[in-house]
Amino acid sequence: MSITLADARIVTPEGVHEGWLTIEDGRITHIGQGSAPGPGLGLGGRYVVPGFVDMHTHGGAGGSFPTGDPDEASRVADLHARHGTTTIVASLVTASQNALSRATSALADLCDDGVLAGIHFEGPYISKARCGAHNPAFLREPSSQEFAELLKAGRGHVRMLTIAAELPGALDTIREAVANGVIAALGHSDASYEQTIQGIDAGGSVATHLYNAMPSLHHREPGPVAALLEDERVTIELVNDGVHVHPAMLRLAYDVAGPGRTALITDAMAAAGMGDGVYGLGPMKVNVVDGVARLAGGDSIAGSTLTMDVAFRRAVQQLGLSLTEAAEVTSLTPARALGLADRLGSVSVGKQADLVVLTDGLEVSGVMRHGNWITEPR
Repeated sequence: MSITLADARIVTPEGVHEGWLTIEDGRITHIGQGSAPGPGLGLGGRYVVPGFVDMHTHGGAGGSFPTGDPDEASRVADLHARHGTTTIVASLVTASQNALSRATSALADLCDDGVLAGIHFEGPYISKARCGAHNPAFLREPSSQEFAELLKAGRGHVRMLTIAAELPGALDTIREAVANGVIAALGHSDASYEQTIQGIDAGGSVATHLYNAMPSLHHREPGPVAALLEDERVTIELVNDGVHVHPAMLRLAYDVAGPGRTALITDAMAAAGMGDGVYGLGPMKVNVVDGVARLAGGDSIAGSTLTMDVAFRRAVQQLGLSLTEAAEVTSLTPARALGLADRLGSVSVGKQADLVVLTDGLEVSGVMRHGNWITEPR
């Protein structure tokens, strides 16, 4: 089946083009400027950007990936897809080994079905001093045997592991993860600058939500933030929700890392797409007030209620990124970090037709995944 989208402003890595594109068998086959050569679906000058790639998501629509419930997980993926996220990684939180293994096995089935793009373990190998909304009772030192069991449960779908580089055995676990095709992400860490560099040298290639759950920048003790920002081997995750990080610090990180190393994430939990109330995040309870999620009984931020379309819009309207730059940090850079950029992450000939149609105000008008409309343009 062939589909032509006409009268569009198409956001590609090379710039914004007024024209048309053609899709066949779920892939982009042609991109042209000006009038389409034949009949097509006219978009009235709306923008077409690549489908968003969220490499760090816990939940939404009242559901949560850490429960391992397939219906909840599908509901989460559907909510984020309607907000433009066509590729999503399911992030788990610190829990017992049995709970992690059960959830991993269940989510691996959804990876087999193409609903999810992989599984991310955010914990349990993280710092007690920087654990945030993770249950400290389940934190533990890295274990090769335990990690091997989780890899087995994931059946090749474990995509990323967040780990604190300063923990005993962490460097060996980072090497083991990378050797098994798993991204080692450094975060929830109390590491020094030097320890963080050791983690990067061992294979760490992602900074889990930079700034959050790690020591702040200091002129005599630069800590992990400086080490992660300055190393060109590292992709920087940032939560652009107006709560996790001040806009000035977002701009600072972006100015250093640039669009090629900056990946916006949601870190969303169950309340995304929902109202205020009490929600679960793994074994922890979270209060959401005015859209801000905090751990019950404390001040720790516990994920977000963000969706990627909002992160994209904020990047343009508040951080001053161009549309091409915003598309890169919400699609191409995370796709590259996940090893998926050969087939998705940009509006390019030969790639999957994962597309988001946006209005002049950058609101979602339509979403396409693999050449099929999830929501048709309106």
